[in-house]
Amino acid sequence: KRKGWKMDIKVKVWIEDDHKNLVFGSGKKEILKYIDETGSISKAASKVGMSYKKTWTHIQILENYVEDKLVVTKKGRGEDSGTRLTPKAKELIELYNLLNEDIKRYSQERFKELFLNKKDELINLKEDDAS
Repeated sequence: KRKGWKMDIKVKVWIEDDHKNLVFGSGKKEILKYIDETGSISKAASKVGMSYKKTWTHIQILENYVEDKLVVTKKGRGEDSGTRLTPKAKELIELYNLLNEDIKRYSQERFKELFLNKKDELINLKEDDAS
């Protein structure tokens, strides 16, 4: 019997459409976050280990769902060139983070209620066999 082991629950949150197509999740959030940090779709693609084309496709698919632009790109070498997130993209990241944290917090609380004893150890779900 494993005494003293700490247990935790893990939850992954994503949003699908009514045809079970992935709309938004941690991967697309990371893409947007890295675009915001780097000012570049290409650099963001590199950071998440995707090709530029696949990264751009993810952005376009997401823009179709939210019916709004998420990135603004300005070509050139000037100070204001590069890619920026729109306010809508920043709002989407913020709302996803809020939803994700709420779900994780609830899952952790519920897991503790159902599966853990007072010492945060997994309760014994199986009766001990005397045979």
